[in-house]
Amino acid sequence: MSSNLPILGLTMGDPAGIGPEICAKAVARASTFNTCRPLVIGDARIMAKACEYAKVDLKINIVSDASEGKYRPGVLDVFDHCKVDFDEFKLGKVTKTAGNAAFEAVRAGIEGAMKKKIAGVVTAPIHKEAIVLAGHHFPGHTEIFAHYTGTKNVTMMLAAGEFRVVHVSTHVSLREACDRVTHERVLKVITLGHEVCQRLGIKNPKIGVAGLNPHASDGGLFGDEEEKHVRPAVAEAKSKGMSVEGPLPADTFFAKAVSGAYDICVAMYHDQGHIPVKCKGFKFDPATNQWTSVRGINVSLGLPIIRTSVDHGTAFDQAGLGTASDESLIDAIEYAAKLAAMPA
Repeated sequence: MSSNLPILGLTMGDPAGIGPEICAKAVARASTFNTCRPLVIGDARIMAKACEYAKVDLKINIVSDASEGKYRPGVLDVFDHCKVDFDEFKLGKVTKTAGNAAFEAVRAGIEGAMKKKIAGVVTAPIHKEAIVLAGHHFPGHTEIFAHYTGTKNVTMMLAAGEFRVVHVSTHVSLREACDRVTHERVLKVITLGHEVCQRLGIKNPKIGVAGLNPHASDGGLFGDEEEKHVRPAVAEAKSKGMSVEGPLPADTFFAKAVSGAYDICVAMYHDQGHIPVKCKGFKFDPATNQWTSVRGINVSLGLPIIRTSVDHGTAFDQAGLGTASDESLIDAIEYAAKLAAMPA
């Protein structure tokens, strides 16, 4: 175990979901320790239960500081920070105690990264209803990280392998998403996408920008957002030396993009970007009614710290069964470690 590898804080997610199990599975892989030094942030009792569900043999090592971790195979280092009230807690159910524990794990991870005690944060899934029930009114992880790092311009990047998508807007209504397509915002997201690609070693990334309207408005027949906002933003990005195309009709644009035509894509709203990434990374078996693969990760861009995440939910229906896949979490860990090794 190299002391030069980054310490990554793995937040356990909602303890009523699959987050603790996939954290346990990821730490149980000896190969994880070739990538980073993993520190789970959560409730040690929950993590002990998660090891049972996942059928992995790990010794729990409770720490009060990242420097106290053993960081070796067979040991699950836990920053035991987020206590769950077991009188209220129910596996697979939305509860205030679970929501609060998930939220506090994220907040502790942010604090650790801001203080440079850990190199980055890798988040397991939270349940938004449980978070709100606990009194924390945030629509998702991205907004929590933006708030506690004091960051104004942040966006979400999804990645499935080399297919990457950044978003102009995410967790808002479709009606509000249209209003958020502005010249300033589109240009900022293009720039953030360009910067992360360069950080990943792509010297001159090729960026594709989707239109908002059907057929990218077809010359103004179906809206004017492309002409007023998207096209001028693309032109300005080009003037700054970026290799950008768009606005492009989203239906054909993403068909090209998944084949590798672009290093990164700019989507105008949540589902426009999420659907192609999940079509590429997720596999479902109708015969067993089970997801057989859930590859894909989420990276928050624009933050002063590294944050990656799984690209799936809490899967309450699978909690405690030990069947949840840790593939997406492994991908998120590897992405965070790669970013930690690159200059900011």
